[in-house]
Amino acid sequence: MTDEKDLKKNIEKEKIEEEQEAEEIKEIEKEAETEVKELEQKAEDYLNGWKRCQADFENYKKRQAESQQDMIRYATQGIILQIIPVLDNFHASTDHIPEDQKENAWVTGIMHIQKQLETVLKDSGVEEIDAKAGESFDPKFHEAVEDMECKSCKTKDYKGYQNKIKRVVQKGYKIGEKVIRPARVIVE
Repeated sequence: MTDEKDLKKNIEKEKIEEEQEAEEIKEIEKEAETEVKELEQKAEDYLNGWKRCQADFENYKKRQAESQQDMIRYATQGIILQIIPVLDNFHASTDHIPEDQKENAWVTGIMHIQKQLETVLKDSGVEEIDAKAGESFDPKFHEAVEDMECKSCKTKDYKGYQNKIKRVVQKGYKIGEKVIRPARVIVE
């Protein structure tokens, strides 16, 4: 009987040990699962951080490219501002060519030089500001050098004031949306 008792005790002892081992294994599994979840969360955080960093870098590259384009576009502004008066002088001279001289070879040459200057400006991104008689005056693009209506008015009653361009005195130019010289106009 003792053997049987010992055997039962040993079986019970082994059962208890197995249960303890099973509980230890479950605890280890829980700890491992917790650790895996923490590592997965860290990996996801790192991935999200990397994605944000990559997006920030792409945005930075775009901003730099735009900035570089702006710098190139506006770097030429100083030279352009020196060329525009020369072009104005060409326009002034070619606008007053007598009819009988228009076919003259030197006049044709001067007209060709004027076209070349206009092409150089156009290729540099310079656009002429569209200003015509009868259009509305826009202070963003036009500079009023004379106001025909208010020259004659003696009071501050501006009834009938149309704010229209009567005549363009000097052409204006812009690069993109930046005005480099407003069109000088007479307003009525």
